[in-house]
This record gives sequence, structure tokens and C-alpha cells, in this order.
Amino acid sequence: MKSVILPQPGGPSSIPLFAQLSPTGLVLWGIWFGLGLCQPASATDFDREIRPLLQERCLECHGEKKQKGGLRLDARVFAFKGGHDGPAIIPGKPDRSPLHQRVTSGEDDERMPPKGDPLTASQIAAIRSWIESGAVWPENAADKAAAVDKRLQHWSVQPVPKSVAPDAAIDSFVTDKLKASGLALSPEADARTLIRRLSFDLTGLPPTPEETAAFTGESYEALVDELLASPRYGERWARHWLDIAHYADTHGFERDKLRPDAWRYRDYVIESLNTDKPYDQFLREQIAGDVIAPNDPESVIATGFLAAGPWDFVGQVETKSAMLNRAARALDLDDMATQTLTATMAMTVNCARCHDHKLDPITQEEYYRLWAVFAGVKRGERDADPREARRIAADKERLTKELTQTRAQISQLAGEGLDLADMIGGGDGRGTGVKNRGIHLRTGNLTTEQLGYHRDIPSNKKAPVPSIDSILSVFIPDGPAPVPPTSGHFWDIVRNGPLNAQRTTKIGDTDYAANGHSILGMHANSGITFDLANIRKTSGFTQMRLTGVVGFGAAAPAAASLADFTVFVDADLKLQKLKLRKDESLALDLEIRAQAKTLTLIATDGGDGISSDLLFIGDARLSADVDQTSLTNTDQARLKQLRTHSTKLEAQLKPLPEAPKVFAVVSEEKPAVIQVQSRGNPEDPQQEVTPGAFAWAKHAPHDFGDNHTPEGQRRLALAHWITHPDNPLTARVIVNRLWHHHFGQGLVTTPSDFGLGGDKPSHSELLDFLARELMTHGWSLKHVHKLIVMSAAYRQESNSSASPGTSQASLLDSANRLLWRQNPRRLDAESLHDAVLSVSGKLNPEMGGPGYRDFNYTEAYAPIYDYITPDKPELWRRSIYRFIVRTTPHTFMTTLDCPDPANFTPARAQTTTALQALTLSNNEFMLQQACHLVTRIESETDTREAAIHRAFALCFQRSPTIEELAASTRLVSEQTLFALCRMLINANEFVYID
Repeated sequence: MKSVILPQPGGPSSIPLFAQLSPTGLVLWGIWFGLGLCQPASATDFDREIRPLLQERCLECHGEKKQKGGLRLDARVFAFKGGHDGPAIIPGKPDRSPLHQRVTSGEDDERMPPKGDPLTASQIAAIRSWIESGAVWPENAADKAAAVDKRLQHWSVQPVPKSVAPDAAIDSFVTDKLKASGLALSPEADARTLIRRLSFDLTGLPPTPEETAAFTGESYEALVDELLASPRYGERWARHWLDIAHYADTHGFERDKLRPDAWRYRDYVIESLNTDKPYDQFLREQIAGDVIAPNDPESVIATGFLAAGPWDFVGQVETKSAMLNRAARALDLDDMATQTLTATMAMTVNCARCHDHKLDPITQEEYYRLWAVFAGVKRGERDADPREARRIAADKERLTKELTQTRAQISQLAGEGLDLADMIGGGDGRGTGVKNRGIHLRTGNLTTEQLGYHRDIPSNKKAPVPSIDSILSVFIPDGPAPVPPTSGHFWDIVRNGPLNAQRTTKIGDTDYAANGHSILGMHANSGITFDLANIRKTSGFTQMRLTGVVGFGAAAPAAASLADFTVFVDADLKLQKLKLRKDESLALDLEIRAQAKTLTLIATDGGDGISSDLLFIGDARLSADVDQTSLTNTDQARLKQLRTHSTKLEAQLKPLPEAPKVFAVVSEEKPAVIQVQSRGNPEDPQQEVTPGAFAWAKHAPHDFGDNHTPEGQRRLALAHWITHPDNPLTARVIVNRLWHHHFGQGLVTTPSDFGLGGDKPSHSELLDFLARELMTHGWSLKHVHKLIVMSAAYRQESNSSASPGTSQASLLDSANRLLWRQNPRRLDAESLHDAVLSVSGKLNPEMGGPGYRDFNYTEAYAPIYDYITPDKPELWRRSIYRFIVRTTPHTFMTTLDCPDPANFTPARAQTTTALQALTLSNNEFMLQQACHLVTRIESETDTREAAIHRAFALCFQRSPTIEELAASTRLVSEQTLFALCRMLINANEFVYID
């Protein structure tokens, strides 16, 4: 048989191959080609020339360990996938292939490789020839190995075993590991140490001296059950969950506005934990509770989880810049996606915002698919109980509509009256004023200019209005009572027409910008005083009535913000409505006596700033009272009947409650289409994505529909995907979090990173055992708690210096990953705060409701939160109920490592600083509570020695030693009992749990 010599691409032979072969050779060629035993020339060239060239000059920056631009050239599967800028190799088209373009570039910052000499002409020619001939890349063993994603072999993404050994228990897993290292468990701690440990771990409070005295080893399990059943358990463990949710009661960012109704989500967490709600249900409700049970208040409130983090009010609501709005929305979606996946599955998804995740099997496209899940979700105030809210709203709408119609009839019978908005426009009240003209609060001059923010006009300084006889002055109000204190800031002018930036002119079904109606616009904070004497002179009216409807022209997202409206006739307060929401209205019908000289209307900011306080009065009119008109007897009787009916309607309206609100998710009917953002830049959108999750997770479908799928169904699909019993991460993550808070570190020491960048479990089988126990016991967190605290591993001593083998254990396992002892832990800021109140006898046990505000609030563009010493019972509640401010953290709490609520905090930092010692010694709160502790002890004892014993019992749950008693006696004799109490609540024994 003749040997077959194949022509090289671009070689001299132009004779077709088949023409060069004998019939036998032609048959053999067909067999070889069909079996793949013969590769084209370019394949041979690749292995001989291209692969070695790539290995020598490219893999330093584009190999397995480093991928600049997201490009790998060490294996076929990656090379043809390309990098961040798309494919680098386009078969048959070298001039369009970035690989060829970069190696031939004459620009130093473009040429590849960047280091060393440029490729030679022959090397470049070889690359060009290879691409031109189809870029054939024969797959070898290295290519096949690279195609296997080793990340999918990571421990955390393997299924949780369906069963465990019948005799499996926490202690068996721990002792097996210890034996393998020649170690053993430490002895069990004494009864006092155990009750302190249990009490602080499960409730965050110290045990009382009486509880400590009654506790024995035999009553250990009963104590565990009692503490798990205590309502204080939910208060304690809610704090851990809220750290993960980065919950706070203000928005954060530059405006840091109040969230007065966020607390309902905090109470939901406490109640859910206290009732031992199944953990999978707990998660589903927080992600999609409003979809699962839209009329169940608890389920709706649960979605406060998605809204718990920081929110840029300026970027989301106030800015007129579309670019800033897109940037703010990008941060919003990143926060929701990151919080959900980090809290539930400990995946650092936000690392894939700009490029594929560098460590974990998460692509950039998958990250943006999570955005698509939340694309129709906004944060804002919403009804906590939709059904009840609809009932209240229907009652209010019905009564308000009837009242408005009744007052319109009254106004018609009493005469058309004078339009106050027209007067503000420079008219006589009968339509002669200029529309959209108004009065500047600084000068009192008329203007039609659209003005903005004023913060430097002196408060309560009345500016005369010389050009309008019927108006005396305008001013910015700021007290005194009964006028509320204000920020002294203002927006626009008092205007005959809609205010600058007013979003709507409707109140109820009536558009007051339509013909036949009028708008008197007065943004908070503003006041205007009308001259009634002059109005009487020009109108002939004597006794009058003020009628109209007060409402707001704000956008729907600002519905929860507040404003006040006040009316004075002379110095008499005729009407005041405080804390009006932007979705409320107020009908006016006030009698004005014949002798009255002035009428003053005041709009104030409701204590939460002037943002969106676009208050206006529809059809504000002064009309002659019926007694001053010549009505027929029939009309007078009809007017009297209408007035009686109006009073009755007002009485029915007044007691109607406000529908409860919560700061949670607000669902949009049509979610925006999400696009991948190149390098995470909102201004560089790429391909569209549909809602979904990670393709590597095979436990459930990861596609959640398309871009027409309703918003709520997307979140519901994600909730089911996360809580699916075959999800390998969800159960592992939460049991590790419980372990972390019982031992000071988790079996995995990175509780919110179970990826390749996180830690490996010290006891992987134990972790799986706990995860399976959770799922097979109805996802009960209390069941897992009890398993942990009942174990011998948990009950060990933390200081075993006297035990045999301690020095060896310290050398072998200084970090105590093998759990040969318990870990001593310092109380976190909240537990220390609550413990001080508990021992002083001042702890207020009131549960739930709005958070206590241990600060003075001053409204400003950036609100001022000025902290005060908590010196009254309403400020002595547990710290879980503290109103948490983002941009102005509490100094005392922050010094003690209370985390920044702008961040996710799966594990508290623990620092030791001189400032902490000074704070505990000298902070006014600590000094006051030391005084209260003295008062308590003196009321409970009658001798110095008894007082010292009681002080030790309250603070340390033990009696003083002989030496301590002697030293304490000297201290009390020389410096009073206060010095001893102050010292005890500063001692390490008080601050640490063993």
C-alpha cells in the first residue's frame, strides 16, 4: 500500500487529495476518516506548534490559577468559551479573533503576551494558519480533565446523607475525632457555670441567684426545656438572625430617614422563633410570604426580611438623574439577592456581579438571574393586614365621600364663597388671581418661579405680603406649642396651584386641578395668615365658614411619611391633625365668628422631615354663614339637617383606626427585564436574562420561568428551591449557625461562606448529622438547640488547666477545632446591656411594639440623632427593641462591638480595647445602673455583709470567697457600696461566660 502524504494547508500541492489516491488508498482513507484515526493537518500543527506555544507564553495569565479577563487557554473547553469580552478564537477568521489581534498588535498596552519578547513572525503565522484552517483543537487527557468542574466535588454541595448510624450522636462524632488525636473531652463544668452558660446562650440574660441555688445536675434537662420555652429565647435568637438580615429602623445613606413600621418584622422573627416555626417555612415566608398567604398579616410582615437592609432614598425617589436611579436600583437588587443567598445558603453570590465567581461555580449570568427574581420587588410601606386595610380604607372612603358631598351641599346653600388659593395668586377670591403664582416665604413677594429647598429662612419670622390686601403674612413655623417643633426647612412657595415636584392633584376621586376647582399648595413647613377684617370689608361677609379638603400630592412610595395641619382663628386653635400620612385626607368645615381678625393655616413636617410633604387644600373657601344670608325656611331647615349629618359623619370617621403598616416588599405588576451588566456597570447592559438560580444545583429545577412570569411566582420558586429538602446547603448552614452561637465558632468557621473560599468543617459527619436531624424533626430549631446543649461536648469546662492532657491538647489544637473543651466567650453588646439592667432590677420586660428611641431626633436633610442616657423605664427594655439607626451608631453599643447594620454580620467581631474598659467604667448608663443596683441591694438586705453577699449573688451567681469578702468589706467601708457594685459589673466574671 502506498503511504498517503497529506498536503499541508497553504502548501504547494493544489491537486485534490482524492485524485492522488489509488482506489485502495481511497477506501482506507474513508475508513481512517470515519474512525477518526486521521486528523487534519491543523490538528497535528496544534499539538506540535500551538499547544506548546500557549503553554509557554500564555498560561501564566490565562491558565488554571489565574484568568485575566476571565480567559483560560489551558484547555479546549475554556479557550473556545472566551472571557469577559466574548470569544477569543473565531474558527476560520483570524482577523476577527481577539487572540490573533492581540499577538499582532503594535500597541504596548494591547500586545500579548505583555511580558518578554513579542511572538516571532513564524509563531504568529502558525497561530493565524491554525485559526484560518478551522482552529481544530484535539482533545487530550488534560482537556478532558479540565472539562470536569472540580468545584462540584466541594464538600458543601454534596447531598446530605439520607441516613446516619442508629447510635449516632454529637458526642460520638466529637470523641472519635479526639481519640484519633490522642485527646479526650474535658470534665463537665460545675452547676453554676452550666446555668450561666445555658441562660445566656438561650435567653441572653443571667440566671437569678434563686434559680442558681435551685439548679442541680439532675435538673439540667428540665432547665433546658424551660429556657427553650421562655419568651426570652425568641428575643435572644432573633438578634442573631437580624444580624444576618442587617436589620435597622432607618434607611441609611445620606438621608437616613426613619422607618417607623419596620419593627413588625423584628417582632415576626421573635414570635416565629418562640413558636418554633419550622425553619423551612420561616424562610419561605420571608422570601415570598405575601404570595403564599396574601391575606395573612404574619406572612406579609415576614417579607420585611427582603427590605431590612439599607435603602438609598435619594437615589430611589428624589433624584432626577436616571443614571443615579439606575445605580441605586443596582445596589438594591444586589442587596436583596446577596442577603437571601448568603443568609440561607452561605453562598457569596455578589462576587459574581462583575465576572464569573473566581472560586465557586456561579456564573455572572446566574447572578443576574437572581436579580431577575427580584426585578419586580421594591421596598416600602405596605399594609401589614391587607384585608383589614381594605375594610378600613373602604369605610374611610365611603364616609369621606359622603362628608365631602354633604359639605359641598352646605357650601352651595351657604353661598359660593371666596377662593383662598385665588387670593394667594393675587386675586379677590373670585377667579381673578394668576394661576401658579404664589408667595415667597422669605420676602413675602409674589412669584411664579418653581423653587426648591430652603433651609436658611429664619423660623417664625413673619414676612408681610404688601401686594395682597387679604393676606397679612407668610412664615416658616417652628413651635411654640401647640404648633409642633419643626426642622425649619421648606420647599418651593405657598402657591395658587400645584407645588414644584407635586406628583398628583387628586384627593379621592376629585382632581382639584380640573375646571371648577382650585389648589392651595403649602409644602411643610409653611404658614399663611389671612386678614379677615379686610375680607369682610370686600365681601360683605360677617360670620363665615372655612371649607375644603386637605390632601397630599406626593408619590405613592412616600405614603408612610407624615405631616401636620393646623388652623388658628386669631389665637384660638380651631383644628389640628398631627401625623397625617400621605395617603390620608382631611375635610374642613370650620365656623369663624364675626369678630375674628385673622385666619392662619400651618403645614408642618410631622417630625420626619419635609421630604414629600406636598400638602395642598382642594377648594379652600371662605363663605358666609347661613345666618348671614336670606334663605327660605325650607333651605334653612335643609342646611341645618346637612350640618347635623356632617357632624355625625365626622364622629364616625374619627375613631377609625390607622391600618397597620410594615416596611416590607412592594410588588410591581410588571417586573423590569434584567440584563447582565458588563463589569457590574449599570450603564453597560449586555444580554437579557430570565429568573433562575445556579445550574450546578441539581436538587430542583433552577429555571423560574421567563420574563413574563409574574413577580410573586419568581420569588415563590426561589423560596421552594432554597428550602427543598435535597438542597445540600440550607440545612447545613443553619445548624452551623446554631453551633457557632453555642460554641463561639461553627463547625465551619465561616458561617456565611460555604464555598471554596470558606473553611472546611472540623467535623463533617457531625454537621451532616445535625442537618439530617433538623429535617427529620420537622425543621425544628429548638430540637437542634436541645441536641447541642444536652451534649457532653457543650457541657465541658472551658478552663481545664488542671486536667490531665490539657497542655498536649493546647499544643495539638490551640484553636479548639477538635472540641476538647468549651470556649469561653465574652458577652456581646446587647447581652451585656441587658444583663446590667437585669441585675440592677430595672429591666423592663415589655415585649414587642415600636422600638424605644434613646435619642433626640432633629429633622434635617441628614437627620440628627443625638443619643441620651436611658434614664426611664421605657428606655430600659431589652436591647432587641432598641430603635437602630444606621448612620449614627450608638457609641456605647459600638464600642462593645455591636455591628454596623449596613453590613451582613454572620459572626460578631470581638476586640479588646482600652476604650471598652473606660466605657464600662465611666459611661453614664453604667454609673446610673450601678446606683440602681445599690438601691436594690439595700432594699433586700439589712447588713453590710449581707449586702456584699447579695451583690456577688446578683452579679456572679455565687458567694464571695473569704478573700473577696474581706477586700469588699474594706472597699465598701472606704468608698460605699456603689464602688463595689460598679466594680462587679465591670469585672471579667460578669462580662464573660465560661
